[in-house]
This record gives sequence, structure tokens and C-alpha cells, in this order.
Amino acid sequence: MKTTFLIAIGAMLLSVGCSKTGTSSVSASTKSAPLTHNYRPEGDQTVHVDLTKIRSEELKKVYQNIDDHFDEHVERLQKWIRQPSISNSGEGIQETAEMVKGFFDELGCQQSKVYDTGVTEWGLPGNPVVYAKCDEGAPKTIVIYWQYDTMPVTQPDNWKVPPFDAAIVPDGKFKKVLIARGATNSKGPEMSEFNALMAIRQVRGKLPVNVIFVAEGDEERMDIGLRNFVRDHQDLFKGADIMMGGGSSEGCVYIQLTTSGKQWGRGPVQSDIHGSNKRSVDSPAWRHIKMLASLVSDDGNTPLVQGWNENKVPPTPEQLEALKKRTEKQDIKTMAENLGVARYIANDPFNIVRMQQYETSFNLDGIWGGNMYADAAGAILPN
Repeated sequence: MKTTFLIAIGAMLLSVGCSKTGTSSVSASTKSAPLTHNYRPEGDQTVHVDLTKIRSEELKKVYQNIDDHFDEHVERLQKWIRQPSISNSGEGIQETAEMVKGFFDELGCQQSKVYDTGVTEWGLPGNPVVYAKCDEGAPKTIVIYWQYDTMPVTQPDNWKVPPFDAAIVPDGKFKKVLIARGATNSKGPEMSEFNALMAIRQVRGKLPVNVIFVAEGDEERMDIGLRNFVRDHQDLFKGADIMMGGGSSEGCVYIQLTTSGKQWGRGPVQSDIHGSNKRSVDSPAWRHIKMLASLVSDDGNTPLVQGWNENKVPPTPEQLEALKKRTEKQDIKTMAENLGVARYIANDPFNIVRMQQYETSFNLDGIWGGNMYADAAGAILPN
């Protein structure tokens, strides 16, 4: 009963991020000046909230507050996105952590702090975790998880606009879209959630539940700092009833595999040696490639690791039937174009979505070894 109640509250917190058609009465204290940038709350007028189906007058006021403050909401998102926060390089991480703390202070959280997560089990320093608590004196408490780090920009020439400009431009069938690194993963969704919370507080005076925020800067590098933080600060989450994460994600097991000449007992053992020695010396790099190739089928799509599918729970017939109905009108060509891929493993939308939702994968994130200079060659035999 407790869990069901809190999920409903959480859905309400997120749902107010939508916009609506029409107007509703709203008190003078929650109505603001007209929009100044003409950012239309209803986007391209294709999706609207039917306020006639919302019984709560208070919730209608929240929707109106969102529309009235839409410029402010967009500008807050642009401000956050324009601050780089790339965890793998460290670019802008400290500055972004302080910015996130400022957002939580703006919301009115009584507690907020940027925590140093120290050296992690990987031997690397973890990026800061931002913690905040808004104590509303409510009987229930929700923990909301954020990540403030993003992936690096590896192909800047492919961007329609510079990735940290957060420009609002026409894009294909949409008249106005915000294009930027982090716009969808995950600063955009998180800021929409934050803006909704701001609207709820402005209308109600307080949030309907106590809220604990935990925002990490290491999601894109295996959550290494968050692991330290959660282990060392469990007391900060006492009394919480449920935790909400953003979007849909997957459970990941990260494995780092290293082939070393010294550990192997063959090939170079101290450092790289000249490549001409390959005629008579074993290669750790080739051994590594052979090992990786043995983990998957020849097409790279089926894991061959022993026990990989043990205890795997298949989808129910009801789930598969619902999936068939949902994918009946999906176009595989459009799906591939939207994702930016040449084609999928499967040839029909149903199996594509089924794999995405119910299958497991063995992915290769990257390889490092030897001469890593771009577009260059080197006469070495890596150790």
C-alpha cells in the first residue's frame, strides 16, 4: 500500500512537466508576466493536456504556473547545458556540481552539500555527489536520483549546432527543438522534473512529500564516486520510502579485461618493444583480440559466456501481446534513421523492441593498447 501511494505521488511530480491547451483560473500570486521569448509551452501544438479530465483545481494551477514561467524554465535548462560536465575528462565537473547545489537551494531545500567522494575502488578519484533534502514535514519521503555528467563530444563536426550552445532551432518536422549535449540524457528530463517541482512549490507553498536529491557526476564512468558515497552516508537516506530514477535504463555489469605480457609470461614484460621483434616474440595485443572474439558469436550479437542466460526471466504472453499491438504501426526505416543506425539486428519492429526491452547484451565499450595516436602508425609491439 505504501509503495503504491508513493508511486502515484511520484507520477504527479513528473506529470506536471507537460503543457496544456486552454486556460484555467489561477491566483494572482502564481501568475507571472507574459512570455518574453515566445517559447510556446505547447511546442508544435501536437500534444496537449486535457484539463477537463483533471479534477484537482490545484493541479490545474500548477499547469498554468508552468506555462506562465516557461521562458524561465527554458533558460534554466540552457544555463545548465551550457556548462560542460564530462565525467571521463573531468571538464566542468566541479563547476556543475556547485550549479546543481544552487538549483536545490533555489527549490528551497534546507540541506544541500557537495560531497567529495574520495579515491574509489578503481584507484581513481570519484567525482562529487550533490546531496540535498527538502523537509516539508510530510509523512512520506522520496529519493530522487540525478546524474549531472554527460558523455564527451567525440564528433563535433556532426552537430547541427555547437553541442554546448543549447540553441533552439527548427529540426525536421519540429519547429523548435533544443539541441545540445545532455538535452535528452539526462539534463533535459531532470530539469523538466525540477521545473515541475518549482511550479508545485510556487502554487502550494510546499511540496506534497519530503524530497531527498542525490546527484552524481560519475554515471558515465560506472558510478564509481556514487558507490563510495552511498556506502559512507547511508544515514542521509534514513526514513526514505521510495527512490525514483530518471527515464528507462538497464542494469549493467562492467568488466575491465587486461592482457599483460608480464602476467601472461610471454611477450614484452616491462614496456613496449620495437615491432620488428614480432617475428620471434608473442603479442599480448593479438592474444587480447582472440580472447574478446571468443566471448561472442561470429556476428558479435550473441554472448557465449558460460552461464550468461541462467535464471533469465522471459516476457509473459501478455507482455508479448501488448508489445505486438504497440509495434504494429511502427516503421523500421524511420526507427533506424531516428537512432542514426544503418539497420537493426532484426528485420521487424516487434523483434527490435522485444530485444530492447527483454534481452541482454554483451557490449564492447572500447579498447586501449599500444599506439593510440589518431591516424598514426607506430613500429611497436605493445606489452
